[in-house]
Amino acid sequence: MNERAIVDASTSLAKDYWRAPNGQVRLVRGDCIEVLGTVPPDSVDVVFADPPYFLSNGGTTCRSGRRASVDKGKWDRSRGVEENHAFTCAWLEACRKVLKPNGTIWISGTAHVIYSVGFALQQLGFKLLNDIVWEKPNPPPNLSCRYFTHATETLIWAARDRKSKHHFAYDTMRSLNGNRQMKSVWRMSAPSRAEKRLGKHPTQKPEALLERVLLASCPPEGFVVDPFNGSGTSGVVAVRLGHRYLGIDLDCNHLELTRKRVMAEQPAWSDVGPRLRVAG
Repeated sequence: MNERAIVDASTSLAKDYWRAPNGQVRLVRGDCIEVLGTVPPDSVDVVFADPPYFLSNGGTTCRSGRRASVDKGKWDRSRGVEENHAFTCAWLEACRKVLKPNGTIWISGTAHVIYSVGFALQQLGFKLLNDIVWEKPNPPPNLSCRYFTHATETLIWAARDRKSKHHFAYDTMRSLNGNRQMKSVWRMSAPSRAEKRLGKHPTQKPEALLERVLLASCPPEGFVVDPFNGSGTSGVVAVRLGHRYLGIDLDCNHLELTRKRVMAEQPAWSDVGPRLRVAG
Protein backbone atom coordinates (compact mmCIF):
# COMPACT_ATOMS: atom_id res chain seq x y z
CA MET A 1 0.00 0.00 0.00
CA ASN A 2 1.35 3.41 -1.01
CA GLU A 3 2.14 5.44 2.13
CA ARG A 4 1.27 8.72 0.41
CA ALA A 5 -2.23 7.39 -0.39
CA ILE A 6 -2.75 6.67 3.31
CA VAL A 7 -1.45 10.04 4.46
CA ASP A 8 -3.41 12.10 1.89
CA ALA A 9 -6.83 10.47 2.38
CA SER A 10 -9.37 13.06 3.57
CA THR A 11 -13.00 14.20 3.19
CA SER A 12 -14.81 17.50 3.06
CA LEU A 13 -16.05 17.13 6.64
CA ALA A 14 -13.02 15.56 8.29
CA LYS A 15 -10.06 17.93 8.57
CA ASP A 16 -6.39 17.30 9.11
CA TYR A 17 -5.42 18.85 12.42
CA TRP A 18 -1.68 18.16 12.24
CA ARG A 19 0.88 16.09 10.38
CA ALA A 20 4.42 15.25 11.35
CA PRO A 21 7.01 16.66 8.93
CA ASN A 22 7.95 13.19 7.68
CA GLY A 23 4.35 11.98 7.39
CA GLN A 24 4.78 9.47 10.21
CA VAL A 25 1.89 10.90 12.25
CA ARG A 26 -1.43 12.29 11.06
CA LEU A 27 -4.06 13.67 13.44
CA VAL A 28 -7.56 14.17 12.03
CA ARG A 29 -10.51 15.99 13.53
CA GLY A 30 -13.68 14.18 12.57
CA ASP A 31 -16.08 11.29 13.08
CA CYS A 32 -14.11 8.05 13.22
CA ILE A 33 -16.48 6.12 10.95
CA GLU A 34 -16.29 8.84 8.30
CA VAL A 35 -12.51 9.15 8.50
CA LEU A 36 -11.94 5.39 8.47
CA GLY A 37 -13.98 5.31 5.29
CA THR A 38 -11.22 7.33 3.60
CA VAL A 39 -8.41 4.98 4.68
CA PRO A 40 -7.48 2.43 1.97
CA PRO A 41 -8.79 -1.08 2.68
CA ASP A 42 -6.32 -3.70 3.86
CA SER A 43 -3.74 -1.09 4.91
CA VAL A 44 -3.65 -1.08 8.73
CA ASP A 45 -1.58 -3.42 10.90
CA VAL A 46 -3.07 -2.62 14.32
CA VAL A 47 -6.10 -0.72 15.53
CA PHE A 48 -6.15 0.33 19.17
CA ALA A 49 -9.52 1.63 20.34
CA ASP A 50 -10.58 3.02 23.69
CA PRO A 51 -14.22 3.84 22.82
CA PRO A 52 -16.76 5.70 24.97
CA TYR A 53 -17.78 3.73 28.06
CA PHE A 54 -21.22 5.45 28.12
CA LEU A 55 -20.80 6.44 31.77
CA SER A 56 -21.49 10.18 31.62
CA ASN A 57 -25.07 10.07 32.85
CA GLY A 58 -24.89 11.74 36.21
CA GLY A 59 -22.82 9.15 38.08
CA THR A 60 -20.01 9.82 40.56
CA THR A 61 -16.63 8.42 41.46
CA CYS A 62 -13.88 9.08 43.99
CA ARG A 63 -11.11 11.50 43.03
CA SER A 64 -8.44 12.59 45.52
CA GLY A 65 -10.56 11.25 48.35
CA ARG A 66 -13.69 13.18 47.36
CA ARG A 67 -16.83 12.37 45.44
CA ALA A 68 -16.63 13.71 41.88
CA SER A 69 -18.73 13.53 38.73
CA VAL A 70 -17.81 10.94 36.12
CA ASP A 71 -19.33 13.03 33.32
CA LYS A 72 -16.68 13.36 30.63
CA GLY A 73 -18.75 15.02 27.90
CA LYS A 74 -21.50 14.43 25.38
CA TRP A 75 -19.35 11.88 23.57
CA ASP A 76 -19.58 9.53 26.58
CA ARG A 77 -23.34 9.72 27.22
CA SER A 78 -25.40 6.57 26.80
CA ARG A 79 -28.10 6.53 24.13
CA GLY A 80 -29.62 3.28 25.39
CA VAL A 81 -28.40 -0.29 25.04
CA GLU A 82 -29.61 -0.81 21.47
CA GLU A 83 -28.21 2.43 20.07
CA ASN A 84 -24.95 2.00 21.96
CA HIS A 85 -24.51 -1.48 20.47
CA ALA A 86 -25.40 -0.26 16.97
CA PHE A 87 -22.69 2.39 17.28
CA THR A 88 -20.20 -0.24 18.45
CA CYS A 89 -20.99 -2.46 15.46
CA ALA A 90 -20.65 0.49 13.07
CA TRP A 91 -17.20 1.62 14.13
CA LEU A 92 -15.92 -1.96 14.46
CA GLU A 93 -17.06 -2.71 10.91
CA ALA A 94 -15.25 0.42 9.71
CA CYS A 95 -12.08 -0.79 11.47
CA ARG A 96 -12.41 -4.27 9.99
CA LYS A 97 -12.46 -2.88 6.44
CA VAL A 98 -9.13 -1.08 6.86
CA LEU A 99 -7.26 -3.88 8.62
CA LYS A 100 -4.79 -5.94 6.64
CA PRO A 101 -5.75 -9.64 6.24
CA ASN A 102 -3.41 -10.46 9.13
CA GLY A 103 -4.12 -7.27 11.08
CA THR A 104 -5.49 -7.15 14.61
CA ILE A 105 -7.56 -4.86 16.80
CA TRP A 106 -7.40 -4.10 20.50
CA ILE A 107 -10.38 -2.63 22.36
CA SER A 108 -10.19 -1.40 25.94
CA GLY A 109 -13.26 -1.09 28.15
CA THR A 110 -15.07 -1.74 31.39
CA ALA A 111 -18.12 -3.90 32.05
CA HIS A 112 -20.32 -1.05 30.81
CA VAL A 113 -19.26 -1.60 27.19
CA ILE A 114 -16.85 -4.51 26.80
CA TYR A 115 -19.52 -7.25 26.58
CA SER A 116 -21.23 -5.38 23.76
CA VAL A 117 -17.85 -5.09 22.05
CA GLY A 118 -17.19 -8.83 22.41
CA PHE A 119 -20.60 -9.73 20.99
CA ALA A 120 -20.18 -7.28 18.09
CA LEU A 121 -16.77 -8.73 17.23
CA GLN A 122 -18.34 -12.16 16.93
CA GLN A 123 -21.26 -10.83 14.90
CA LEU A 124 -18.86 -9.20 12.42
CA GLY A 125 -16.63 -12.24 11.94
CA PHE A 126 -13.52 -11.23 13.87
CA LYS A 127 -11.40 -13.96 15.45
CA LEU A 128 -11.10 -13.51 19.22
CA LEU A 129 -7.50 -14.03 20.36
CA ASN A 130 -7.28 -12.94 24.01
CA ASP A 131 -9.07 -11.02 26.69
CA ILE A 132 -6.47 -9.20 28.76
CA VAL A 133 -7.21 -8.05 32.30
CA TRP A 134 -5.44 -4.81 33.17
CA GLU A 135 -5.21 -4.74 36.96
CA LYS A 136 -4.71 -1.35 38.59
CA PRO A 137 -2.79 -1.62 41.88
CA ASN A 138 -4.22 1.64 43.32
CA PRO A 139 -7.81 2.05 42.07
CA PRO A 140 -10.11 4.71 43.56
CA PRO A 141 -12.19 3.38 46.48
CA ASN A 142 -15.86 2.57 46.10
CA LEU A 143 -17.64 5.27 48.08
CA SER A 144 -21.03 3.55 48.23
CA CYS A 145 -19.54 0.45 49.92
CA ARG A 146 -22.12 -1.61 48.04
CA TYR A 147 -19.79 -3.10 45.41
CA PHE A 148 -16.32 -4.55 45.11
CA THR A 149 -13.77 -1.86 44.26
CA HIS A 150 -13.42 -1.53 40.48
CA ALA A 151 -9.77 -2.39 39.94
CA THR A 152 -9.60 -3.71 36.38
CA GLU A 153 -10.26 -2.95 32.75
CA THR A 154 -10.51 -5.51 29.97
CA LEU A 155 -8.72 -5.42 26.63
CA ILE A 156 -10.02 -7.68 23.87
CA TRP A 157 -7.51 -8.65 21.18
CA ALA A 158 -8.97 -9.92 17.92
CA ALA A 159 -7.79 -10.74 14.39
CA ARG A 160 -9.64 -9.53 11.32
CA ASP A 161 -11.12 -12.96 10.51
CA ARG A 162 -10.72 -16.69 11.06
CA LYS A 163 -8.09 -16.97 8.30
CA SER A 164 -5.81 -14.28 9.75
CA LYS A 165 -2.24 -15.24 10.58
CA HIS A 166 -1.77 -12.52 13.16
CA HIS A 167 1.58 -11.12 14.26
CA PHE A 168 2.60 -12.03 17.82
CA ALA A 169 6.06 -11.26 19.21
CA TYR A 170 6.09 -14.31 21.45
CA ASP A 171 9.82 -14.25 22.20
CA THR A 172 9.70 -10.56 23.14
CA MET A 173 6.78 -11.08 25.52
CA ARG A 174 8.46 -14.11 27.06
CA SER A 175 11.69 -12.14 27.54
CA LEU A 176 9.81 -9.28 29.22
CA ASN A 177 8.27 -11.80 31.61
CA GLY A 178 11.45 -13.34 32.98
CA ASN A 179 11.70 -15.99 30.22
CA ARG A 180 8.25 -17.36 31.05
CA GLN A 181 5.09 -17.26 28.98
CA MET A 182 3.26 -14.00 29.62
CA LYS A 183 -0.17 -14.39 31.17
CA SER A 184 -3.31 -12.48 30.29
CA VAL A 185 -3.39 -10.51 33.56
CA TRP A 186 -1.25 -7.37 33.38
CA ARG A 187 -0.63 -5.40 36.57
CA MET A 188 0.17 -1.79 35.67
CA SER A 189 -0.27 1.55 37.37
CA ALA A 190 -2.39 4.36 35.97
CA PRO A 191 -0.58 7.09 34.00
CA SER A 192 2.10 8.84 36.02
CA ARG A 193 2.27 12.58 36.65
CA ALA A 194 5.04 12.79 34.08
CA GLU A 195 2.72 11.34 31.43
CA LYS A 196 0.17 14.04 32.24
CA ARG A 197 2.57 16.98 32.43
CA LEU A 198 1.37 18.43 29.12
CA GLY A 199 -2.33 18.04 29.93
CA LYS A 200 -4.91 15.60 31.21
CA HIS A 201 -7.57 13.42 29.65
CA PRO A 202 -10.30 11.65 31.67
CA THR A 203 -9.61 8.20 30.23
CA GLN A 204 -5.86 8.41 29.57
CA LYS A 205 -4.08 5.07 29.34
CA PRO A 206 -0.55 4.44 30.66
CA GLU A 207 2.25 4.35 28.13
CA ALA A 208 3.42 1.00 29.52
CA LEU A 209 0.10 -0.58 28.54
CA LEU A 210 0.27 0.65 24.94
CA GLU A 211 3.94 -0.24 24.70
CA ARG A 212 3.18 -3.84 25.55
CA VAL A 213 0.22 -3.93 23.16
CA LEU A 214 2.25 -2.65 20.20
CA LEU A 215 5.40 -4.60 21.00
CA ALA A 216 3.30 -7.76 21.06
CA SER A 217 1.13 -7.24 17.99
CA CYS A 218 2.55 -4.69 15.54
CA PRO A 219 5.17 -5.76 12.98
CA PRO A 220 8.19 -3.50 12.42
CA GLU A 221 7.40 -0.14 10.80
CA GLY A 222 3.70 -0.92 10.97
CA PHE A 223 0.68 1.31 10.56
CA VAL A 224 -1.33 1.97 13.76
CA VAL A 225 -4.77 3.61 13.86
CA ASP A 226 -6.65 4.89 16.90
CA PRO A 227 -10.28 5.84 16.08
CA PHE A 228 -10.78 7.42 19.53
CA ASN A 229 -7.45 9.18 19.87
CA GLY A 230 -8.07 10.91 23.23
CA SER A 231 -4.80 11.95 24.83
CA GLY A 232 -2.80 10.20 22.11
CA THR A 233 -0.93 7.65 24.21
CA SER A 234 -1.16 5.17 21.34
CA GLY A 235 0.42 7.78 19.05
CA VAL A 236 3.25 8.58 21.45
CA VAL A 237 4.14 4.90 21.77
CA ALA A 238 3.73 4.24 18.04
CA VAL A 239 6.26 6.99 17.29
CA ARG A 240 8.60 5.66 19.95
CA LEU A 241 8.55 2.22 18.35
CA GLY A 242 8.98 3.49 14.79
CA HIS A 243 5.43 2.96 13.49
CA ARG A 244 3.20 5.23 11.43
CA TYR A 245 0.11 6.54 13.18
CA LEU A 246 -3.33 7.93 12.40
CA GLY A 247 -5.26 9.40 15.35
CA ILE A 248 -8.91 10.45 14.99
CA ASP A 249 -10.88 12.57 17.44
CA LEU A 250 -13.78 15.04 17.45
CA ASP A 251 -12.16 17.31 20.03
CA CYS A 252 -9.41 19.73 18.98
CA ASN A 253 -8.24 20.00 22.60
CA HIS A 254 -7.47 16.28 22.62
CA LEU A 255 -5.68 16.50 19.29
CA GLU A 256 -3.62 19.45 20.50
CA LEU A 257 -2.62 17.51 23.61
CA THR A 258 -1.58 14.63 21.36
CA ARG A 259 0.45 16.95 19.14
CA LYS A 260 2.33 18.29 22.16
CA ARG A 261 3.00 14.80 23.49
CA VAL A 262 4.22 13.53 20.12
CA MET A 263 6.46 16.57 19.71
CA ALA A 264 7.92 15.90 23.16
CA GLU A 265 8.64 12.34 22.03
CA GLN A 266 10.32 13.65 18.85
CA PRO A 267 11.75 17.10 19.73
CA ALA A 268 13.77 17.22 16.49
CA TRP A 269 10.51 17.81 14.61
CA SER A 270 10.18 21.23 16.25
CA ASP A 271 13.20 22.42 14.23
CA VAL A 272 11.35 21.88 10.95
CA GLY A 273 9.09 24.88 11.50
CA PRO A 274 7.01 25.70 8.42
CA ARG A 275 6.60 22.05 7.38
CA LEU A 276 4.46 21.48 10.47
CA ARG A 277 0.88 22.48 9.90
CA VAL A 278 -2.04 22.95 12.28
CA ALA A 279 -5.49 23.30 10.72
CA GLY A 280 -8.65 24.47 12.47
